[in-house]
Amino acid sequence: MRAALALLAAALLAAGPAPAAPAAAGGGRPVTVYAAASLAEALEEIGALWRAGGGAPLRFSFASSAQLARQIEAGAEADLFLSADEQWMDYLAARGLIDRASRRDLLGNRLVLVAPAGSAVALTIAPGFPLAAALGDGRLACADPDSVPAGRYAEEALTRLGVWPQVGARLARAENVRAALALVARGEAPLGIVYETDAGIDRRVRTVGVFPAAAHAPIRYPLALTRAAAPGAAAFLAYLEGPAARAVFEKYRFSVLR
Repeated sequence: MRAALALLAAALLAAGPAPAAPAAAGGGRPVTVYAAASLAEALEEIGALWRAGGGAPLRFSFASSAQLARQIEAGAEADLFLSADEQWMDYLAARGLIDRASRRDLLGNRLVLVAPAGSAVALTIAPGFPLAAALGDGRLACADPDSVPAGRYAEEALTRLGVWPQVGARLARAENVRAALALVARGEAPLGIVYETDAGIDRRVRTVGVFPAAAHAPIRYPLALTRAAAPGAAAFLAYLEGPAARAVFEKYRFSVLR
């Protein structure tokens, strides 16, 4: 028996230490990613690729950038934040809640007007276009302009195009862009304003037109590590800038800025 144990010990020493399994950041805690709702499908797919390659466990939380930023401000356990605009990243930066050195703009997007797939409405998005008439008795589905980036972009675009006075009081305000998309997909609103990437993931809607880029500020998705990020979060941030993630983002119609 002793001889067998001695032989086993010798074999283990000769083989060297066993390779360590990928560890979750923070001593077993998953890397927690707070991301704008419009990123859900792309990030879930990227996360699956990351885990298949041996990456640490991930946990995603998707909502409006405003909701997520306020949760981080309130002490939520987040390692990485991906916002749908600069303002909410600036909000956290001003409070010292992100690692400024890790901040960068990752993605771009476009703003589109959508209708239910079976709708026959046709509009050319241009200054003074008859959006109010196209709504009929219905409302325009839109993320809440008071707090949600997609809504602010929409209000800015409609204002520059000169139609906000006619439709500003006729919004169906949603808590995030995906909720606005759902209102149109279910036929509860005849028209809605969402990101191009959102329009592409639901066959119950169709794109009526794309808003001119000059009608609103550039749509940018910044990301950054939070001030309290676990060590493993930096590795996933780097992965988001790599070729595998780029292919997925482009598949979902994001423009990749890095």
